[in-house]
This record gives sequence, structure tokens and C-alpha cells, in this order.
Amino acid sequence: MSSCEKDVISIGKQIDKMVAKGTETDDALDLLKRLKTLPITLDVLQKTRIGMAVNNLRKQSDKEEVINLAKLLIKGWKKLLPPQGGGGTPSNNKSSSKEKSSNGDSGSSSQDPSRGEGDSSKSMSRQSSSSSSTSFSSPTNDVVRDKCKLMLANALKVSIPDEADSQDLQDPDELAGIIEDCIFTEFCNTDMKYKNRVRSRVSNLQDPKNPGLRRMVLLGRISPEKIATMPSEEMASESMKELRKTFTKEAINEHQLAQTEGTKTDLLKCGKCKKSNCTYNQMQTRSADEPMTTFVFCNECGHRWKFC
Repeated sequence: MSSCEKDVISIGKQIDKMVAKGTETDDALDLLKRLKTLPITLDVLQKTRIGMAVNNLRKQSDKEEVINLAKLLIKGWKKLLPPQGGGGTPSNNKSSSKEKSSNGDSGSSSQDPSRGEGDSSKSMSRQSSSSSSTSFSSPTNDVVRDKCKLMLANALKVSIPDEADSQDLQDPDELAGIIEDCIFTEFCNTDMKYKNRVRSRVSNLQDPKNPGLRRMVLLGRISPEKIATMPSEEMASESMKELRKTFTKEAINEHQLAQTEGTKTDLLKCGKCKKSNCTYNQMQTRSADEPMTTFVFCNECGHRWKFC
């Protein structure tokens, strides 16, 4: 590990602590200035994910100097990315665009200049969003991992009912890359355990009845590292948690009832086998002022019913 990478990791940890505590100190500006002096490469960016830390600090900070310097750093780091269009030097691209315009594109643009400006602005916005989505989450050479990253990103992109705070949402593609990387680091392969972990994240994140989980992850209130290891019980929606509590309570009651020997009687007849070899138990399943519920079990055929 190079000295530059060690310095970046150390600075990133300090920034993460500030963001986690929600209390920005005067050291924030000094840390950003130190980052500006370091010879950071694309490899260092991808290994340390310092871009995420600086971006989170920018969103949380209310100091103009910190915000401007963070933006400047991120803008400079994005220039380290390989060109998205692939192939060809800038001069070749310009010459090819001139040839296309001479073949008829120039006519359409001259007829409607405003349309040409709108298309170019849309193209530029698409390129900038594409570069930001891949700034700190580069594709791997593993087809399974890349597919899992895409599944996680699509789950995070499911619309949220209340998007009033949408400007503070983090990039779904970056978050998906970090979540997948944490899961892969834990299992060190793409076996069934890895796939099941990814599937459970995707299922809970895209659940239309559980938009709160997705919002918390996109706002950074639940870190990518935490969502990568959260058990299903914690990720579930409130309605699902209540349903599970009900099922658990019913299962406990049934288990307790089965373990109780009960009272044998020949006064009750089984409606299934028509025999009178039965055992009954009484339990308080309703409020205290209501009568107890009688559960009857047939010792002959195993039929169970409630006696009213």
C-alpha cells in the first residue's frame, strides 16, 4: 500500500466520523486541503472510496468554503475516469462530428437551433450522470458480480412516494457497488450464500410496502456496509414485523397447548371419528372478563377443535 493511499484512508476515516456524528469541526477544511495536495490516482479513488466520504461531507456541511472545496475535488477526480464513449481521440471525434453534420445533420440543426441546444444539453447531462454513477464503482470482470450490482442499483432506483428530499439522495449506482463489494468481501466468492444475501437485499429494497428502508439507505442514514449485513428481520417493513410477531405468538401458544397434558373426558365426541376418547384444555385467549376458550383433542384420530 502506497503512502498516498494510507493518507487518503486516514483522512476518509476522519471525515466519516464527522458525518456519522453530524457535528462538523474546523478540521474539515484542513482535511480537504490535505486531499488537494495528494497525488490521488483512479486506483486510489476506487480502493479508498474517498469520493463518497467527501460527497457526504459536502451534503452535510453548511460552510461555504467546505462545500466549494469538496465540489472542486470531486470535479477534478471525475476527470480521471476513462472516456465513456470509448475509442478515438478528441480531434477524431470532432472531425467525425463535422462529417456527420456535412451529411445532413447541419440542415436539421439550422432549421431549429433551439432543438439542437436542447439535445446537446440533454446529452451533456446524460454523460455527467453516467460519469458520476461510475466514478467510484467500476465494473468487475465477473459476470455474476456485475449482474448483482445492477440488481441492487435497480432496486434502489424504485420510486419513493415522498421525494421532497430527493436532492439529498445519494447515487444508487455508487451505493449498489459498495453494497455488493461488502457482500463479496465477506464471502470471497459468488456461491449460493453470496447470491442469497444479494437477493434478500434486492427483495427488501424494492418492496413497495417498505419505501422507508430504501429512503434511509439513499439518504445515508443506513450505511452501505450496514445494509450489506442486516438480517431480514431488521430490513422488513413495519407491517411485516407485526405479522411475524403475530405468527410467533400463535406458534408459542400452540406449542404450549401441545405440551399440556389436559383433562381426559368421555363427555365430548369427536366430529371426525365419532368417538368419545378426548382430552381438553382451557386457555385465556381473550380479555380477562371473557370466558376461557376450550380446546379439545381427540386421542383416537388426532383431530383438534375449539369447543364453544
